[in-house]
Amino acid sequence: MLRLLASRRGLAAAAVAVGVHEARDKLPIYPIPEPEVVLVETPSELEKQIGVARRALTDTYLDAHARVQTVVSRWIGVEQAVENRVKSLVAPDEPLTPGILYVGVATLTGSVLARNRIFWRLTLPPALLILSLNHFLPKTSHNVSSYLGSLEETHFPTLAEKHEIAKAHSAMTWERVKDATQNGRETFSEGVANLVGKVEETTGLKLRETLGWRRAQVQSQAEVRAKEVVRSAEESAQVAKAVVEEKAEEVKEIVEEKGKEVKRLV
Repeated sequence: MLRLLASRRGLAAAAVAVGVHEARDKLPIYPIPEPEVVLVETPSELEKQIGVARRALTDTYLDAHARVQTVVSRWIGVEQAVENRVKSLVAPDEPLTPGILYVGVATLTGSVLARNRIFWRLTLPPALLILSLNHFLPKTSHNVSSYLGSLEETHFPTLAEKHEIAKAHSAMTWERVKDATQNGRETFSEGVANLVGKVEETTGLKLRETLGWRRAQVQSQAEVRAKEVVRSAEESAQVAKAVVEEKAEEVKEIVEEKGKEVKRLV
């Protein structure tokens, strides 16, 4: 019995093997697609090192290019700022062509005159530069001095304060010198006039009329009176302005008090 079962199993296995072999040898009805061939690129170690070096070099170049572009942009901004500042300092109604040449000639003249003396060589050219600039280009020099003063107040406030004090003292000294000079001229003129008057009384000659002093005296007296009238008018205007401002402040305070009272009542 066991032998019969074993023989049957062997026959079944042989039949299955024969069927599978026939199925493999039999061609399919539909065309079989060709298998896709995929090529995988595997770079060598040398190619990897070259790629790393190239990427590093490219990054370095891009970084350097960006920095150079930043510096160029900043420089262009500085140039534009300087150009705008120079245009704002130069007065539009003052031609620079002859004036700046005169200033340069005056400065070089000071350098030539003081070529053998160290002190004058250091002080005379800058002094002539400032004086000639104020003379030939007064508005431009005023703009430059104002700009330098603003820079001084911004960055060096203590020095700017001392500078203003020195300028005030210099202005006061200059006014005193002018007053003293004017008084000296008036004293000298009065002395000469008295001397001429005595000569006229002694000799009988009309020197004042001959020299035209009477007209000059009349004109000077008229000018003095006109100046006095202008001064008195200015003083009266200032007093009136002060009174008006004081009254306006009083009225403002009264109006504010009335407004507060109205708010309290409401």
